[in-house]
Amino acid sequence: MPSPLFESTSPEKPSLLSICFKEDPKASLGAHLHNCDKGNMEDMFVPSYATVSGLVEGDTIARQAGVQVGDFIVAVNGAGFRRFAPDYPASELENLTKSLEEVTLSDDAVVSKKVGDNYAALLAKIKEIKSSETPLFLSLERHGWDARAHSWTRFLKARDNDVPAAMMMIQNHEAWKTKTFPIDLTAPGVQSLLKLKAVSEVDVTEIPTVYVNYGKLQSLESEVKPEEVVQTFVIFTEMMLQRAPDPRCPKTCQFIDLSGVSITQGFRVDILKQIYAAFEPNYPETLHKMVMYPVSKTVAYTSKMLLSFVNEQTQKKFVITDNLDVVCTELGWDKAEVEACGGVTDFMHKHEKAGNAMIFG
Repeated sequence: MPSPLFESTSPEKPSLLSICFKEDPKASLGAHLHNCDKGNMEDMFVPSYATVSGLVEGDTIARQAGVQVGDFIVAVNGAGFRRFAPDYPASELENLTKSLEEVTLSDDAVVSKKVGDNYAALLAKIKEIKSSETPLFLSLERHGWDARAHSWTRFLKARDNDVPAAMMMIQNHEAWKTKTFPIDLTAPGVQSLLKLKAVSEVDVTEIPTVYVNYGKLQSLESEVKPEEVVQTFVIFTEMMLQRAPDPRCPKTCQFIDLSGVSITQGFRVDILKQIYAAFEPNYPETLHKMVMYPVSKTVAYTSKMLLSFVNEQTQKKFVITDNLDVVCTELGWDKAEVEACGGVTDFMHKHEKAGNAMIFG
């Protein structure tokens, strides 16, 4: 039986992964590396000087070992190549490696004042060992998508590279996480939203979509608290961001289904305000597009006025339309399939993941 408590999908502690080249000493890793030793401010919380930015196709050592994009190389044959000492001892971390001899890792930070020297030293160490009789052994760390190692870049960008402002923002976010999680899935309002599929997930493209049926939200107005709507929205957002192929830049879309809802009569902007108040400061730079449909051209202007509380950068990602071609283009949907389903709402029902595993009773 699943837990009735929903935790953040980005764990606090990193996990460990080791790769041994003993069986094929001259083989290449099969991964592209990104240089994190360029003196860039966005790398200040990255634990090492090299991160995996992509995997080569085929049956490579990296794929065999389970390497993922975003993993950090922290040691070569036990010699540490860290920007700073780890926050947790290795004994407290989950080891994802299967059946490999244990290597004692150095926790020492390797810091050269000259930009690029640390990354060059790491590559030189790998080359040196590969040219010797000693098998190469790489130690990697995997951090969650919302750990500072990955999320700092997003917070920095959201504050226009203002480091003090970004630090304040990320500290406020971490305090919000402590206060928000775990979320009680058994709360009556959350259960009502899940059962009625007022908030759910549609995953038919590389960037998944949080689906909000606004008509159903309004029908639940008397039995669901606004904060429960926000909690349900956060739950689906967290699950989707966890599955991002690159934890350095996770993305989601949002689709507000306004079928049968009048913008000018009874449109509850307060719900969107509360969702935005949770989303904007805590999931910066993760929104790809937010689409509101169907909204007539006449009402679109009114809608934008009602949403004036949204900051300018986020507003640029809003698409308010009554044109199905625009919806499909922006969200990457197949228009022919949408029409074959009988429209957007039925298309969403066909592909939605309503979170049945979270429904109790």
